[in-house]
Amino acid sequence: MPEHLVVRNDEQQYSVWPAATPVPAGWQATGFRGDREHCLDHIAEIWTDLRPRSVREFHAAPPQ
Repeated sequence: MPEHLVVRNDEQQYSVWPAATPVPAGWQATGFRGDREHCLDHIAEIWTDLRPRSVREFHAAPPQ
């Protein structure tokens, strides 16, 4: 079974990427790796707020 990486972009969105393929621009490896299902389970555990970072920050900002 091919190994995969958990990757994250600047908006703190997660994805699974094949370990044998270079990580695309705009994404960084998080250091977690395993088979695809293990990576997906890890993402489901850590990514509890699916809103992009910019949206979370916008809604957390005090009203002007």
